[in-house]
Amino acid sequence: MVSEGERGLLGVGYEPARVAASAPAGAIDAASSDVSPAAADLRVIVLALVDALGVESRVDLRETGETVTFTCVGDDVGLLIGRHGQTIDAAQYLLNAVAHRLEGDVRREVVLDAAGYRERRRATLESMALRTAQQVELSGERAELEPMTSIERKVVHLALKELSTVETTSEGTEPNRYVVVLPAG
Repeated sequence: MVSEGERGLLGVGYEPARVAASAPAGAIDAASSDVSPAAADLRVIVLALVDALGVESRVDLRETGETVTFTCVGDDVGLLIGRHGQTIDAAQYLLNAVAHRLEGDVRREVVLDAAGYRERRRATLESMALRTAQQVELSGERAELEPMTSIERKVVHLALKELSTVETTSEGTEPNRYVVVLPAG
């Protein structure tokens, strides 16, 4: 079923290459539903990424007016997440760059998640931010958090934004940029 094709002589008598391809069961279920062309193109990229990493995963797509969310579900999605979420964050960054190119003036956020990692990490960061804010309130001294990605720093800033007793700022240079929690004043 697979043939390389023939070049022909001076372009005459050529035969195109034929390729048989298959996808894991359920991998294409969202591609046939009502999704935007840009989301469908991004899904192809996510599937290629998951395949390149050797991850056996189903990729679910959810699209809203302001967000396109890809959720990878499988046994070995830890490879996609990577150490401290570095792989999944890098992939999400690239997907957002491609999305901005594909959609032009429309700016929708692309979220790449694997087995609920984003929600678990967000909860962990918010909890850490609130504990740190309490320490800063009691001691009156600034506290520096560990270096984080821009996505994680944003979660911390938003978690403490409504508190009137502390302020946050980011310091340092990438990849060692970190959040500093300061007493309000």
